[in-house]
Amino acid sequence: MNFRPGPTRIREPNGPVSPWLCTMGYLTKFRRDESGAMLIFSLYAFLIILLIGGIGVDLMRFERDRSRLQYTLDRAVLAAADLDQPMQPESVVQDYFAKSGLGDYLASVSVDEGIGYRVVSATASADMNTLFMHMNGVDTLTAPAAGTAEERIDGVEISMVLDVSGSMNQNSRLPNLIVAARDFVDTMDENSAEGDLSISIVPYATQVSVPDVLMQQFNVSDEHEYSNCINFESADFDSPSLSASQPYQRTMHFDPWKDYDGMDNNPKVLMGDNSSTLPVCEALPDREILAMQNDVTVLKNYISNLTARGNTSIDVGMKWGTALLDPSLRPVIGEMIAAGAVPAEFANRPQSYNDGETLKVLVLMTDGENTSQYYVNDGYREGPSDLWFNDDEDRWSVYYPPYDAYYWPHEDKWADHPYGQDGMGCVGYDTWNWSCQDRTEDGSAANVEYPDLWAYVSLKANVKRRYYPFMNDSTAYSQWYSSVRNYVNATVKNARTKAICDTAKNQQIIVFAIAFEAPSNGRAVLKDCASSDAHYFEVKADGSGIKIDDAFASIASSIRKLRLTQ
Repeated sequence: MNFRPGPTRIREPNGPVSPWLCTMGYLTKFRRDESGAMLIFSLYAFLIILLIGGIGVDLMRFERDRSRLQYTLDRAVLAAADLDQPMQPESVVQDYFAKSGLGDYLASVSVDEGIGYRVVSATASADMNTLFMHMNGVDTLTAPAAGTAEERIDGVEISMVLDVSGSMNQNSRLPNLIVAARDFVDTMDENSAEGDLSISIVPYATQVSVPDVLMQQFNVSDEHEYSNCINFESADFDSPSLSASQPYQRTMHFDPWKDYDGMDNNPKVLMGDNSSTLPVCEALPDREILAMQNDVTVLKNYISNLTARGNTSIDVGMKWGTALLDPSLRPVIGEMIAAGAVPAEFANRPQSYNDGETLKVLVLMTDGENTSQYYVNDGYREGPSDLWFNDDEDRWSVYYPPYDAYYWPHEDKWADHPYGQDGMGCVGYDTWNWSCQDRTEDGSAANVEYPDLWAYVSLKANVKRRYYPFMNDSTAYSQWYSSVRNYVNATVKNARTKAICDTAKNQQIIVFAIAFEAPSNGRAVLKDCASSDAHYFEVKADGSGIKIDDAFASIASSIRKLRLTQ
């Protein structure tokens, strides 16, 4: 049986209940009654959840507005820092904010710029009225945004490897190249701080001609001093460097194409000293490498004086262009600085590949494809030849070992001596029926050594004028043309080009390639050489496609490094 106590009642004896006691009884009962307590707790919990959720909503709205503000600011300072931007940097930032409907929130814009760099900083803020947080006393939230963008040319080393073969004379290609290359130099200089930019120019045709001050730094054979080119071996294209100690073979100064005899002239004319001759290696200032310069006038004048003739050796051009970016050449550059040929500020160039502050760029241009590269075979590179020359009388004598006699082309006769000696001598139309008597011959004959012979007489002139008259033509051509010179064909040169291009790219050299109306084979070689498809350009001279000046302008723009720094 359950006992449930009721309210305590105190009665006065034989009297009514006290009101005070009755009130206390009801209060006690109310205190002990627990029904309805969860409702109050639920109300408190609901208010807390509503407040927390409201804070979340306000924070989400805040982040949305802040992100939009920061995104607009980032885009604005990036555009304003662009060195190609024609508008004032402050105006660019303001325009971005105005067009985004955020113009009232831009707080400040600061610009720091000079030669070769521009730094743009901006700040912005937006106040957002809260929907829920105001219940806690937070009426507004301020969304901040700040950023800095910088475009700067740091250390840049550039090799411009330019095709100056004979085909560049067609369709105004060379004039177009000259204009584009000069503009490229201007653009790079205008956007580079003093001492940051160095440019080397490597003009190439059949060979690459090297100035004396650079050639003297290498261990090159000394058969002659008429010109400076190197016959590289295939293994040389597997490395970006040029060794100062490794033996290299000098290219002979000779002309395998023309029919010209410079020794018949008075004074004698060296191969390459006029337009009638075309030596494989030309000793002309406008054909030689211009190494590591930053003087705009020097660079532009050099480009303006470029001339075009000869075959195409993309591989040799790439080899020299890469070598001029390779750190192993630093001691050589030091010697050139001592000789006054390179500015002293480049004493630490080429910089190391892992320098981190220097960009190495190679710009390769051709309008053709690899063609044959000629050289003189070993047996005809040095020493006495079978030819004698009487300089006083301009008379040649050809010693012919099978007859043990000398052929005189000017008289179409044979003799037992070269023309130009006094005393007893035998002369006749053949060696078995000549007349021997005292003779008086003007001048004196001297043996012509091979390096001197090829430097003044083309291979074709030599065989036609000295050997055709008394030998079977095909025999003479075989012995004194085909046997004298040899060549590296396009297939080998394409493989060499690929090797040196891959080597350059493996060293993080950025390779841009421009095919200037080049044939399909040339385009394929250049596209493979470029760092990527985006670094490869096909250009036209007639305006039907991309022009060469557009390609160079695009390359200049790509070289500049644009980065968001904060």
